[in-house]
Amino acid sequence: MRGLTLVIGASENPDRYSNKAINRLIENGFSVIALGLKAGYIGITEIISTKPLIYDVDTVSLYVGPKNQNEWMDYIINLKPKRIIFNPGTENPEFYKLANENKIEYIEACTLVMLSIGNY
Repeated sequence: MRGLTLVIGASENPDRYSNKAINRLIENGFSVIALGLKAGYIGITEIISTKPLIYDVDTVSLYVGPKNQNEWMDYIINLKPKRIIFNPGTENPEFYKLANENKIEYIEACTLVMLSIGNY
């Protein structure tokens, strides 16, 4: 298995990009923890609706829009991930500043595109 990715904004809806990303990450050998507003499953991957303490998070792939990110910011920063991927529609300069201050790499990118071109 490769590094642990935490997907925030996970949805059981197969049309949602978070759902597609979770499936592609698993297909590419990454460990995935899915967090969403509603508990459920994507295949055999459980969607957790709480904010558990998780260690050794390599990447946070964010699928929560800026207006709903405030409740997630401190949680994500405290997990000390190596990087945060701001997928399209999640861009947030205030969050970038917080990541910078905490020495967490951040990028504006699409997890699905990164996986498809092999630079995840």
